[in-house]
Amino acid sequence: MPRILLHAEGFAVLTVAVAAYHQLNGSWLLFLLLFLWPDLFMLGYLANVRVGAATYNLAHTEVLPLLVGAAAAFEGWRGPLLFCLIWMAHIGFDRTLGYGLKYPTFFKDTHLQRVS
Repeated sequence: MPRILLHAEGFAVLTVAVAAYHQLNGSWLLFLLLFLWPDLFMLGYLANVRVGAATYNLAHTEVLPLLVGAAAAFEGWRGPLLFCLIWMAHIGFDRTLGYGLKYPTFFKDTHLQRVS
């Protein structure tokens, strides 16, 4: 049951981020171009699994996009807010598919499941 709830939570994050992006009339071309940018942080695995997990998790936790997005909304910075919505959509999409934060053991070990 917790796994189902975590997947549903990811889908809710994805849905709200995409709806907010649409409401703000963001460019869908930009959305498509930037949607996978957080996955660039997997390059940390080229150093080692510990660095890889740390860099991947930095880009795949909701803390940074929420904090930056809140500051952007408060200050009226449209570009950074749209960027953070794309970022949140990516995280929500990953969680919907069952991809979670990484443990520093193996790439496939996540907080949601062992990815096969």
